[in-house]
Amino acid sequence: METAAQIDAVTQAVVRLDGGSKRQLIAIAGPPASGKSTLAAGVQSYLTELGIPCGFVPMDGFHLGNAELEQRDLLERKGAPNTFDVVAFKTRLEQVLCYDDVSVPHFDRGNDCVVENAGRITKDQRHIVVEGNYLFLSSGLWSDLAPLWSCKVFLNPPIEVLERRLIARWLDNGLSQEHAVARALKNDIPNAVLTLNESVLHTVDLVLE
Repeated sequence: METAAQIDAVTQAVVRLDGGSKRQLIAIAGPPASGKSTLAAGVQSYLTELGIPCGFVPMDGFHLGNAELEQRDLLERKGAPNTFDVVAFKTRLEQVLCYDDVSVPHFDRGNDCVVENAGRITKDQRHIVVEGNYLFLSSGLWSDLAPLWSCKVFLNPPIEVLERRLIARWLDNGLSQEHAVARALKNDIPNAVLTLNESVLHTVDLVLE
């Protein structure tokens, strides 16, 4: 399914939600390099065009800091499930559901750091897109997120496609072919496999191949 068709399918599913005045959290999950960020931005933009104000909360805004990851010997695994502050993520989502105006952190990829209060959920935004790899994981604290979602979308590309994209990311960052493959195999691809294998999909509203 092309990106435009994916955006339309998710948007139509969101429009069909009937939550009254209750705020709706639309979870878009999938492995790294599956196109989550593009889809989330497209859905947010399309809903806004339709006159439905839409906010955005990225899971990446809840990365643990590099200093803490280094202390835990996890810096090279940054992006794995145990390198996020899941408790803070869940708490902020609960605040988004309870309060009209909430600030949210974003992740600055260029500087490899979280930027606090980079985004804001405002009173008029009753639909909120939440994007991240591990939103539907069955294990650990991640499973506690399940009751928060009003609409669940999972991107499910073949692992071969993900491998090509993940290696290409490192090539685009200036790594040699050898080092790009090594970086992808050490962290990104294991994270992708984990997401595909351990996400709970039987309750997902849309699975996009």
